Amino acid sequence: MNYFYLNNSKWVSTVASIWIQCSSGSLYTFSIYSQTLKSTQHYDQSTLDTVSVSKDIGANISVLSGLLYDFLATRTSNGPWIVHLLGSAQCFLGYFLMWAAVSGLLPPVPLPLMCLFMLVAAHGQSFFNTSNVVTGVHNFPNYSGTIVGILKGFLGLSGAILIQVYRTIFNNNPVSYLLMLSLLPPINTLMLMWFVRIHNTHHEGESEKKYLNIFSLMSLVIAAYLMIVIILENILSLQLSIHILTFVVLMVLLASLLFVAFNANENRAFNNASESFLAEGSNNPLLVGDTNNRRRVQQGENLNLFEAVKTVNFWILFISMACGMGSGLTTVNNISQIGESLGYSTVETGSLVALWSIWNFLGRFGAGYVSDYFLHAKGCARPFFMVITLMVMSIGHVVIAYGLPGALYVGSILIGICYGSQWSLMPTIAFEIFGVRHMGSIFNTITMASPVGSYIFSVRVLGYMYDKEASEEGNICVGTHCFMFPFLIMASATILGSLIALCLFLRTRSFYGLVVLRRIQNTVR
Repeated sequence: MNYFYLNNSKWVSTVASIWIQCSSGSLYTFSIYSQTLKSTQHYDQSTLDTVSVSKDIGANISVLSGLLYDFLATRTSNGPWIVHLLGSAQCFLGYFLMWAAVSGLLPPVPLPLMCLFMLVAAHGQSFFNTSNVVTGVHNFPNYSGTIVGILKGFLGLSGAILIQVYRTIFNNNPVSYLLMLSLLPPINTLMLMWFVRIHNTHHEGESEKKYLNIFSLMSLVIAAYLMIVIILENILSLQLSIHILTFVVLMVLLASLLFVAFNANENRAFNNASESFLAEGSNNPLLVGDTNNRRRVQQGENLNLFEAVKTVNFWILFISMACGMGSGLTTVNNISQIGESLGYSTVETGSLVALWSIWNFLGRFGAGYVSDYFLHAKGCARPFFMVITLMVMSIGHVVIAYGLPGALYVGSILIGICYGSQWSLMPTIAFEIFGVRHMGSIFNTITMASPVGSYIFSVRVLGYMYDKEASEEGNICVGTHCFMFPFLIMASATILGSLIALCLFLRTRSFYGLVVLRRIQNTVR
């Protein structure tokens, strides 16, 4: 198997992107080392939340990576790996300096400097995500929801994967975990980034759908395996040898994706390229309709960032994401403190963080796959799923607010799945409405809604109210009252986000319906 063969396949590119995504979700494991950060740097809860918001800002103020990708992708085939390279450098620098501060290698650093370290580390990972996701959409434009769901899903799943590495190798040492985060994602990316490329191949019809379904099935198997392992770790005290065995099995499952890619590439030669049911020659799968109708329908045009920002649809997406992503991030960033206030053990909160990655994955993967199915089969507008998931998310916030026994488990499941779904739906909807040519910069600009919402909910709402309720000794609050009102406020915000998403659904319903019409026309032909 020579290098040229490996480097000339969109399926191998997909596997490389998946493997990079598997180590790029450290942002979802903040709770693993947040208590250590809080104690070594002598932070109160509001200050710790300020650091976590810096993480969210770095991860989501990622317009630079989008602009860079859009610029390079049209000029050189090396565009994706250049973006990956810059991301690796930032990831290493940020986490290494954080580890140096927490381990005592550096003297105590001022809060603004710690926030800068966190921001740089997180910003680097946004480069990984941009390069992988946009390349995937370029390679599979006709199944954009499915490929975005797979790639975003593995990013969500990576939190659980990194925690398995942490528990197997570092024996629950948060300081060592920070050092691992400075090395593992950059090294993994540097080894794989050469295979992530845009392949301008024809649509492969049912064969393409078949192998994407196999990738989808494998991702579900890996998620189910991780969930079983996490539950067993929570119930039983597993020996180191068992941890090593479960980790090896996980690596074998991830490696098996490469064999699927090889098989898909071999079979490509025996399949005749078929025309897509979508408009011929378009970079956008929803660019349909006659020339007289084209000027009337703005959706589907390849708009640049400045043109997109001037549209109502852009701001509907932005506000909906601020409500959904912002409140979801606030929840996962504070799981340790919520669990502490409700009487959960450290092991239980650690398991909740790992399980959050599973629910996050299911939301990302499920929303992409299911919305693709209903779009192609029924012409159902994809924003409809944003309406549903944001409404369900509000229920999860209410469940946690009242703090009944097991409420944190139930609430985190609902919020985790619905939060993850936004990360799959938003980039796909942005691609469909605004086109693929400037997708990197447009969806990364909408992503800025996440830290905006996270700052409001984490610092101005949750952190502020928690510190008011906390006792002066140790700055700790115990009881359901600690987080009740913040979560009720976030529940109200996600209901608002759902109603705003409903407006987008109504505005684009007829536009998405054109996909079904075009498919019928091709079938008759």
